[in-house]
Amino acid sequence: MSATPPHAPTPSQTIGPYHGYALPFPRGGEIAPTGHPDAVTLHGYVYDGKGVPVDDGLVETWQAAPDGSRAGAPGSLRQDAVSGVPRGRDGVTFTGFGRVPTDPDGHWAVRTLRPGGAPYVCLAVFARGLLDHLYTRAYLTDDPDDALLRSLAPDRRATLLARPGPHGTYRFDIHLQGDDETVFLAFG
Repeated sequence: MSATPPHAPTPSQTIGPYHGYALPFPRGGEIAPTGHPDAVTLHGYVYDGKGVPVDDGLVETWQAAPDGSRAGAPGSLRQDAVSGVPRGRDGVTFTGFGRVPTDPDGHWAVRTLRPGGAPYVCLAVFARGLLDHLYTRAYLTDDPDDALLRSLAPDRRATLLARPGPHGTYRFDIHLQGDDETVFLAFG
């Protein structure tokens, strides 16, 4: 009897021809319940190593709820039970998850609630040419007690800080390479 070969994860692929699966789903960037008075908009641009906007990228976000819980709630990827067509969010439940494409100018945006506990939103970036997606964080405040921020030189820390704007907006540009490259996180 021969030993069973070990299972390995499937290899990573670029965003390639599979980019459109489950994207867009209705209201993918509307993480905050509809009409919530404390909603904020986190937005920005994705740039490649030459500073050119990435017009076919995908940004996923995860975050804690305003009370600091990370449990989330089902509903982000609801599907019609008969047709299987994505129905999107219910407009009421806060799930903590968002998925949005970049537009032709490389812009992306999510409408969400400020996370409780940790002052950041986690992001995963998918783009052409990346064999693995990239993880980073967008901090809505410069928290002096945050271990990750404390571990970085000021110029690198700045790449993780969203800039507050008018009317509850925060701008967070993502630079995939180059002098302004965003700090990306490795898990393993």
